Amino acid sequence: MTDHKYVYEFSEGDASMKNLLGGKGANLAEMTGLGMPVPQGFTITTEACTQYYVDGEAINDSIKAEILGYVAKLEALTGKKFGDLDNPLLVSVRSGARASMPGMMDTILNLGMNDEVAERFAEKTNNPRFAYDSYRRFIQMYSDVVMEVGKSHFEKLIDEMKEARGVIQDTDLTAEDLKELAVEFKAQYKAKVGQDFPTDPVEQLFGAIKAVFRSWDNPRAVYYRRMNDIPGSWGTAVNVQSMVFGNTGDTSGTGVAFSRNPATGEKGLYGEFLMNAQGEDVVAGIRTPETIDQLRDENPEVYNQFVAIVDKLENHYHDMQDMEFTIEEGKLFMLQTRNGKRTAAAAFKIACDLVDEGQITSTQAVAMIDPKQIDALLHPQFDVAGLAAATPIGKGLPASPGAACGKVSFTAEDAAARGKKGEDVILVRLETTPEDIEGMHYAKGILTARGGMTSHAAVVARGMGTCCVSGLGDVSFAPGGQSFTLGGKTFTSDDWISLDGATGAVYGEQIGTVPAEISGYFGRIIGWADEVRTMKVRTNADTPADARQAREFGAEGIGLCRTEHMFFEGDRIAAIREMIVSKTVEQREAALAKLLPMQRGDFEGIYEAMEGFPVTIRLLDPPLHEFLPHDEDDIVALAAEMNLAVDDLKAVIASLHEFNPMMGHRGCRLDVTYPEIGAMQTRAIIEAAINVQKRHPEWNLVPEIMVPLVGEVKEFVFVKNIITSTADAIIAESGIDLKYLVGTMIEIPRAALTADEIAKEAEFFSFGTNDLTQMTFGFSRDDAGMFLDAYYDKKIYENDPFARLDQIGVGKLVKTAVELGKSTRPDIKLGICGEHGGDPSSIEFCQQVGLNYVSCSPFRVPIARLAAAQSALKAQQA
Repeated sequence: MTDHKYVYEFSEGDASMKNLLGGKGANLAEMTGLGMPVPQGFTITTEACTQYYVDGEAINDSIKAEILGYVAKLEALTGKKFGDLDNPLLVSVRSGARASMPGMMDTILNLGMNDEVAERFAEKTNNPRFAYDSYRRFIQMYSDVVMEVGKSHFEKLIDEMKEARGVIQDTDLTAEDLKELAVEFKAQYKAKVGQDFPTDPVEQLFGAIKAVFRSWDNPRAVYYRRMNDIPGSWGTAVNVQSMVFGNTGDTSGTGVAFSRNPATGEKGLYGEFLMNAQGEDVVAGIRTPETIDQLRDENPEVYNQFVAIVDKLENHYHDMQDMEFTIEEGKLFMLQTRNGKRTAAAAFKIACDLVDEGQITSTQAVAMIDPKQIDALLHPQFDVAGLAAATPIGKGLPASPGAACGKVSFTAEDAAARGKKGEDVILVRLETTPEDIEGMHYAKGILTARGGMTSHAAVVARGMGTCCVSGLGDVSFAPGGQSFTLGGKTFTSDDWISLDGATGAVYGEQIGTVPAEISGYFGRIIGWADEVRTMKVRTNADTPADARQAREFGAEGIGLCRTEHMFFEGDRIAAIREMIVSKTVEQREAALAKLLPMQRGDFEGIYEAMEGFPVTIRLLDPPLHEFLPHDEDDIVALAAEMNLAVDDLKAVIASLHEFNPMMGHRGCRLDVTYPEIGAMQTRAIIEAAINVQKRHPEWNLVPEIMVPLVGEVKEFVFVKNIITSTADAIIAESGIDLKYLVGTMIEIPRAALTADEIAKEAEFFSFGTNDLTQMTFGFSRDDAGMFLDAYYDKKIYENDPFARLDQIGVGKLVKTAVELGKSTRPDIKLGICGEHGGDPSSIEFCQQVGLNYVSCSPFRVPIARLAAAQSALKAQQA
């Protein structure tokens, strides 16, 4: 026997033990300590889950013995015994990771039942319908979760029996019907599994525990973890709890409630319940439940007790609580509490209200918001005129706010496949299940015919910030499920629909959208965040419009302006192509002279939009062949336009062909080969700055000119000399004392490793982590999608390294470059301009290594501002 403890009674733990007991187990322990009516039980720790995988997906003898010891303790506490016919112990087995993962893991209820127990249970309770309802539920759950015999096989048998009996609801089936169903369920189990349904409660228990451990690695859980930055090493705990029954009759029930509205943040009890039902019925969406305020009429005593508990829990946790409860024959039991998932708008309102109520401080409010939720606030809403002209064809429950428009998709697989191709789709389902997670992620919106405001679809959609309308019972699916009718019209996968998640309205047409406006509670939180963060937040913007949008979102400068993005419009592409096909320096300079006023005008617009904040402009980076056509018809047309022979143009295109363009003739190599390109761009940058400085003497413009793809200090010096000689001459001629900086992008591993040498010449570093990641891993982000899924499946990678900075490898290069750069230039300015600059976990890393700023796309600026504040708070606490 090992001395290591893998199992804890609820009375042995508390909320601080979340990493060990999981969120659910820790909160059950906390509620037990608060004296709340929690059914007794024990928690098998997350470490036991980790050990299960270490031991080759097996529960070792030591842990088994410890679990059985706690079963005996539970039997003593309850006065019931596993398999005992007179007083059987029945338990639920639920998962509970340290991070909330609603709907991601699997649950089994009524474990411990067999034919003999069910029969005696029926006699002892004098309620045979309840006994056999519990038994058939257990068979169905165990078959699905433990043996992976899909729920649909059993639902089909239920539907067939209801049809044969001429009834609509499950609750209309009699005790004899349910007893017969249990027999049919066991036959179905044997047909699918090839052996009899297990009757030994201990065998059932360990089968269930293993299933929960296995569910930590099921595809939907892995996908959810990847979406939410949850490490696979954490594992899940298992909670074994004595059963209480909400399905004993009309004085029993089950429900889910929130201490505040999870969609709007309004204070007040919000939730749903079903009488004569078991725990999964409400969230599964199989029956449409009643609202929680109706419980006051059903059972005022229980309602008042529940309201008191809700207040106590919120005041204890200082956050909005999501609670599950069961009423057994008029007696209330609490099965779970946790900090509730909420929409982005609700998150900001709740945080501000808690500050105003004196429950938390402003810094605690900043810390409690998930930065990624801000995305949902920034998504488009319906165009007012378009919405006014549209007529709803149906109305369901407003489960998750926002506006969504797309073509209909009937399966999660189809939604994911079409969404990955960039198509806007609305996932339309009878009800969603946890298996639908990937399709829900790629869908613009979700519409379900069944389910309430706390159904799986509603909870997951709110967490994702995805628009959702649920419980629209008027939707009628055709056989085969590839079309549906609503409002007298039939819809297929070629038809558009629009959803209003704020009202529940559904429209059978395409409605335009407009950008969202953010203010109020959002502004308060972001204001508090700006007070505590130490890193600046800039944006990646290539046009004045992008720059203005970023400023509206609070950007404090531009960390990356990609000049090549300005070359693809109208006259510009013609001029750049003329430059590329030029055979002499003079011809190239003549073509570049046409580009000069265009570039200068763009830079003036960007400087104006940034209102004096710093602007970093990267010199031309991509290989020149990207500006030339490759289709025969386009080549012929361009040759005629440029007065060139087709064969001559083809020869130019062929000469620019590269086997690996990512590592070819691009970046600073273009300026080494064609110095006149760098000279023209420098002239445009400096002349634009002088013009804007003259118009705004109150500003202090200091342009930052960035040389891309440097790997050797000598090439940087060569390009820097072009920049300084050009810039200094223009400034001297202007009579304005304009300062400017020349720096480089660190995007080649060699540059990171020789950063001390480069920093002697470069006045700033900006880490281009997109290319640095490609160069370090040795694969292209454009091609990685072909094999990354296999790497996730085989647990080689947990995350896409292009979405989340690889802190072990790429991060080590960044950290090395920071330390080396500061060793030779202590005041060097340091930033990051890859898309990692908008990822919260990557921002935390940037804080740790001492960067001055992060830079990201305009719509991620608010996310970065909040994440930077949270990183600063963590650094203070470290």
